[in-house]
Amino acid sequence: MHRTEGNIAEIEFLYREHGPALLLFAQAVTGERGRAQDAVHQVFLRLLEKGSLSQVGDKKAYLFACVRNAALNDSKLRDRHAPLEPDSAWFRPPDRDYAGEQNLRRALEALPNDQRQVMVLHIWGELTFLQISDLLDLSSNTVASRYRYALAKLRDSMFARENSCANS
Repeated sequence: MHRTEGNIAEIEFLYREHGPALLLFAQAVTGERGRAQDAVHQVFLRLLEKGSLSQVGDKKAYLFACVRNAALNDSKLRDRHAPLEPDSAWFRPPDRDYAGEQNLRRALEALPNDQRQVMVLHIWGELTFLQISDLLDLSSNTVASRYRYALAKLRDSMFARENSCANS
């Protein structure tokens, strides 16, 4: 396949459109912002080299699958784990609730990896449960269950923190 201006423009559009969510997902997989950035950039560099996504039906789901694979391949090469950086791309609201944001980050980090991945893919990646099930090679029911469990844990964790703050 050879590259055309239209193909490059499409890839640039996909990067601008989905880059932040892909980075957040890669960060959920790797636990490190730098490695997550490397995985996302590696995927888009390969796309630019190939020059076309015309054979791909669901481009967004395809990008998430590629980023997941790149991050997992990188993890196989590296045997180290680092915590998420405090200034990661989890939230960027105009009026930040720093305490609430920190509580939610801690609650997300406390989730089991499989539940955290489903949560990030569904909320920030805006993927459907069917897309997530294809990406993670799980049944839709398993994905939905992991999402429900994650929501319940987050709710319990956030509610417990709010009550402990109110009772102080």
